[in-house]
Amino acid sequence: MADYLDRLARFAADLVLDSLAASTVAASRLVLLDTIGAILGGSALDENARLARLAAARSSRGGATLLGHAARADAFWAALSNATAGVALELDEGNRLGGGHPAIHVIPAALSVAEEQGLSGRRLLEAIVAGYEIGSRLGGATTARPNVHSHGTWGTISTAVAVARLAGSPPSVIRDVMNLSASMSPANSWTPALEGATIRNLYPGRAAFEGILAVELQRCGFTALRDAPSDVYGTLLAERFEPALAVEDLGASYRIEQNYFKFHACCRYNHFALEALGGLRRAHRFEAGDVVSAQVTTIPFGVRMADPEPASTLAAKFSIPYAVAAALVRGSTGIDAFEPKALEDPRIRELARRVTVSADPEMSPRRVDRPTARVRLSLRDGRALEETVSVVRGDAADPVPDQDIIDKFLALASPVLGDTRALRAAETVRRIDAIEDVRELTALLSLA
Repeated sequence: MADYLDRLARFAADLVLDSLAASTVAASRLVLLDTIGAILGGSALDENARLARLAAARSSRGGATLLGHAARADAFWAALSNATAGVALELDEGNRLGGGHPAIHVIPAALSVAEEQGLSGRRLLEAIVAGYEIGSRLGGATTARPNVHSHGTWGTISTAVAVARLAGSPPSVIRDVMNLSASMSPANSWTPALEGATIRNLYPGRAAFEGILAVELQRCGFTALRDAPSDVYGTLLAERFEPALAVEDLGASYRIEQNYFKFHACCRYNHFALEALGGLRRAHRFEAGDVVSAQVTTIPFGVRMADPEPASTLAAKFSIPYAVAAALVRGSTGIDAFEPKALEDPRIRELARRVTVSADPEMSPRRVDRPTARVRLSLRDGRALEETVSVVRGDAADPVPDQDIIDKFLALASPVLGDTRALRAAETVRRIDAIEDVRELTALLSLA
């Protein structure tokens, strides 16, 4: 009987766009659009602009676009730079079934390699769906250790599968690159995110680079463990790795349709409380100045995100008290709510110190059948308002109209590309599976 890696590799090798439901293809286009938007939005940050210049200098003859910049690089460096930019604003999509963010670990490398080779949009989408499915399933089979960050871990496999799929590799080769890439998985901790150290943003970039490298190493003749995920995740990075979960109901549905899109520019684990707070704002009349205190009960990891005085933009994105206070004071949690000007707002700072965070062990970010956060506000007029939330808007269980995803893309892309080019890019992604050469799309994502 074929083992789980054989089954996953065969699934990835056999996946063709014509066999997918129209809803799966539509979902893959939206995920591609959303991820490109996140990359473009993050490309303008100073450190990401410098990284792009480094990538171009190191590989000036490369054929892959550094999104949002005028330069190009080889696929290795372009994937690293683009993936790093794509997580910087905390607006990249994710998948609660996979416990991470599959698209940012699949799309940068797949797009760079497809562009270098002049491949079609159909092949790009096939690679994206395959890499997303395999990475998400391995992530869902993994119960990571408490301080292991999901970014970059099984993302190396996501990248490697997508790149191997672009090459039309047979199942035996895809299995080899899965095992090679698993042994190259970065061991990343949550600590940089919580402290606001932007080295954390490199996690998906490293995974993209190493996933491409795994495919090249296989071609060079490097050999892999027979079951590297069980070795690396089962003994080092995870408390538990359950291969059977990775192939449960394989092919019955696609994870790329079961994702979530982010509409708050901060860590997903903030979103539960922010959605509950939004419910209170819609149901009751009150202002930030009316709030005496806020009590947030949420998933167990939430207690690690309880610092009311984050020292940087990234740290603020991983602070529940800050995010709640910013939402109350500013009435929004977009990019501006976490930039330095907002961090210096004394109203937000003072209110954040009156937000407490506690955990409910029954709450889980992977489930939608029970609460994920409860917010209780004490107001100066004596009222006590409480709201509980289970599902966050933008999740597959509470989907948004496609136009909301398009509007989000345009808001991120237009400041970088200009309104006209951003609109053309969105339209090109809409018909990506009809495009013979993905360079038709990437030409619109460059400032050259």
